[in-house]
Amino acid sequence: MNPRVIPCLLLKGQGLIKTVKFQAPQYVGDPINAIRIFNEKEVDELILLDVMASMEGRAPNMDLIAEVASECFMPLAYGGGVSLIW
Repeated sequence: MNPRVIPCLLLKGQGLIKTVKFQAPQYVGDPINAIRIFNEKEVDELILLDVMASMEGRAPNMDLIAEVASECFMPLAYGGGVSLIW
């Protein structure tokens, strides 16, 4: 059985970041370009986490999610800024 490959991309604003233990974020590129690379690599699934949305009290950026989803040829999961209203 082959292992599943599921990259987790950290989103801050409109760009991707890299952190070490979620400290000292460094910009690493555009999410659309990264997704195109992962499409070519045929990863099994992709996770996109907006690391600042909840802290800033922002809702998910639905336009960005739609843009990302239109480029994504694998299952996509999103996290950050999601809240339930009861």
